[in-house]
This record gives sequence, C-alpha cells and structure tokens, in this order.
Amino acid sequence: MTKPTNAREVAAFTLFDMLENGAWSEGALHHYLQLSGLSGRDAALAARLAYGTLQNRSMCDFYIRKYSKIRLAKIKPRVLELMRMGVYQLTMLDRIPAHAATSETIKLIRKYGKADERAAGFANGVLRSIARDKENNKLPHPDCPDKESYYALKYTHPEWLMRKLSSQYGQKESQKIAQANNEIAPISVRINSQKITKEQVYNSLIEDGFTAEYHPTMNNILLCSGGDITQNRLFIEGKITVQDAASAAAVEVLEPKPDMKIIDCCAAPGGKTFYIAEKMQNKGQLISCDIYEHKLKKIEEGAKRLGFTCIKTRLANSEQYQPEFEKWADVVMCDVPCSGLGIIRKKPEIRFKTDEELASLPQIQANILRNCANYVKIGGTIVYSTCTILQRENQDVVNAFLKENNNFVLEPFNHPVCGQTDGMITLLPHLHKTDGFFIAKLRRKS
Repeated sequence: MTKPTNAREVAAFTLFDMLENGAWSEGALHHYLQLSGLSGRDAALAARLAYGTLQNRSMCDFYIRKYSKIRLAKIKPRVLELMRMGVYQLTMLDRIPAHAATSETIKLIRKYGKADERAAGFANGVLRSIARDKENNKLPHPDCPDKESYYALKYTHPEWLMRKLSSQYGQKESQKIAQANNEIAPISVRINSQKITKEQVYNSLIEDGFTAEYHPTMNNILLCSGGDITQNRLFIEGKITVQDAASAAAVEVLEPKPDMKIIDCCAAPGGKTFYIAEKMQNKGQLISCDIYEHKLKKIEEGAKRLGFTCIKTRLANSEQYQPEFEKWADVVMCDVPCSGLGIIRKKPEIRFKTDEELASLPQIQANILRNCANYVKIGGTIVYSTCTILQRENQDVVNAFLKENNNFVLEPFNHPVCGQTDGMITLLPHLHKTDGFFIAKLRRKS
C-alpha cells in the first residue's frame, strides 16, 4: 500500500488494515498518521473519519441497504468500507459538503477499492441518492421492535450487549452509555508530580498547540487533544504519562505509600505501576508482573523514562501461585484481563466481540483474584479492577470471592471521582469523565 497523503487516505488505509490484517484501530491509525506526516486539523479529521465510520457502521449499513439494489455481502469489501465512510460523512458530519464527501469517496474507490468502473458508478449512485434525501430531510428511519434493538442499530452496539446494559442499568442509562461510547475520547495525561506541576504542563501543552483542560475531580489529570502526545517533549522527558483518570483513581484507592511492599499482578502496559511508584516516592519494593516478556520490557523502558528505580519486573502468570509472595505484600493491585467494554470509545472495534467470545472471562478473573489474594498480608488490601462495565466481570466476581473467603471484607472508600462507596464502584464516561471502569477494594482480616 502506498503512503497516504491526506486525511481520507489515512482513514481508508486504517480501515483496510483492520479489515484485511486484523489490526487494532489505534495502532493502525497511529502508523498511517506517522507515514503521512499529517498534523493538526488534518490528523484530527483522519481520526474522526476512521473512528466515526467504525462507531456508526450499523447505521451506515442501514442506509446503504435502503438505497442499494446489491446486497452488502455482494459488494467488494474495500468498496463497502469506503462507502460506509462516505455515508458517515453525508449523514452525520455537517461540516463536510455533500459533493466533497461523495466525490472524494469515489476517488478512493477508483484508486484503492480493487474494483472496476461499474463499482465506482454504483457507489456514486447510492451516495448521491443519500445526499439528495439528506438535503430534503427524507432519509429513512429505522423501524425496530424495541428500544434495545434501536439503540443497537443507532450506536452500532451488538444487541446482546444493549440488552445486558439495559437489564443492568435501565433503558435510559444504557442509551447514555452507548451514546458516550460513540463520542471522541480526549487524551488523558497524568502529571509526574516529582518533575513538574500541572500548571506548567497545561501552559506547555497550550503553547505546543494542544487543547487542554483540567479534569473536574482529578487534580493530576489533564484532558487534551490536537496531536500525538507521545511525541511531545513533556512525554519524552518523563514529565507526563498517558493514563486515564479511572486507572489513576484505582491506584489512589490502593493507597500506596513509601517503603511498602507492593505487587501489581497484571501490570502491562504499566500505567498503574508507574503511578504506584510515584506514590511510593520511589521508595520500597514494587513487583510488576505480566505474562508477556515483551510487555515487561516496555514497563522497564517506561520506568527508566520516568526515573523510577523501585520497580522490578517479573514474568508471571497471575493465575499460578508464587509461594515466595505468600502474605508478602502490604497491598496488591489486581487489574485483570477483561472484555474492555468500558473503553469502546477509545477502541471502537471492541464492540464487535460476541457474547460467546467473552463468556470465559469471569472464570479467569476469579482465578486471578483468588490466587493473588494469597499475597496480601493480614491487615493489607487488594484492589480488583477492570475496564469493563458488565456486572458478571465485576460485582459478580467480587461477591463470589467474598462468599468463598470470609477472611476478606469489602473496604469502603471515598474518592473525589466517585464520592463515598461501600467498597465497589462502576465508573461511566458520561458521569465521571473517565473510561468505563470498575474498582473494588478488599481488606484481609486473617
């Protein structure tokens, strides 16, 4: 594939890479943005087109079906992907003129669609019909049997997920969750307070052309947009790191202190480890575990960049007992593998997972919690967290553990991002300005 030269080509190449190679949206987009050299407004447009097409795939397909005489399964994959991007621009982005959205899409189909001129003509006819009806307020409306199926279509969420969310949170709240999942997520950066103040970070980011705002409840978090933060000098110098407010909140609930012995059980990519080390003032013993060696190397590189020497990495499967850690740790961080359904707005392709694919996760999570609880000293605490909002991976896992282990109890906590809790909280993007996230704190009595 040739080097992309504009925002639409970057978005198209990102979608092709996902379609044909199974790439993750974030990594593919970053790769093609770097190749293209786009910055500022054009890079933001590329991201909006790529993510927006994914986030609204169901509605784009709905419109294509209504205006096409050819079934979607018969349309060449690249042509269909580009048509979706064109329909997204026509029906959901007001600032792009219809003629530009249509003509630029057809150019991409001719250049990269692996199709003949008839395919370009077909796509042109469909897009022009949609553009005409959009202008005349005559676009068709979905006719769905209930609100869950309507929300599934409108926000491109699998119907099984919408029904689970509706059952857990109610219809109105589930709609707000799905809507928030389709919004642009800001980059959340945490200030390394040992090196710089939040005011200095804010002023520097503004000078460098980013937009930035302070998080409403987290004093050390800034929400920003406008470029690749990992190429900014503040990141390179270890003065900031990318970490969502929810992840940072989980560390603060853990309450790490200098000279403690701490284990971070499922540590990659390292955000929590680094914040724990900062809270420890780089004094004490922090064991950062993961099952993949290459991820541990990333943690080691991050620790070096940030200047932390108290971090020791360890290759370990957190489902398997490590006898040398029995009752060793003052506190344990247990951020387990999960469905990721709380970070759909950052990784939109997560929504396409099936219920069957995710069904085995609660058992793995329970195994990890059960095993890692062995490492907590009497009187110590363990924080169990996930980046999902499904009860079966969160409250159900914790409650089952407590039922089996009466030497542990929920430890109530109060935190600015969520207020007073009984020991468990689910954070939601539209309520807390965080990722969708779950935090539970448990104390060992004996």
